[in-house]
Amino acid sequence: VHLQTGQCGNQIGAAFWQQISGEHGLDGNGVYNGTSELQLERMSVYFNENKYVPRAVLVDLEPGTMDAVRAGPFGQLFRPDNFVFGQSGAGN
Repeated sequence: VHLQTGQCGNQIGAAFWQQISGEHGLDGNGVYNGTSELQLERMSVYFNENKYVPRAVLVDLEPGTMDAVRAGPFGQLFRPDNFVFGQSGAGN
């Protein structure tokens, strides 16, 4: 399971999942559109099968970062229940 915490962790994590998805031929919805059998090898390391969903938990104290991840090009890749966030920021 991939754990992303805080604003920085979630921004880096979103870029990571975008890169990994591209390498494995997945679109922003977790659907395989690749052209090579090689892309399907070891897919289960990062993704659950069928609709490929990252094995990830995204954590932050405020919902703003999570909203940015969900609004990004691969935001639909994540399951809604994998987002854990509070209602107010740390104020730092």
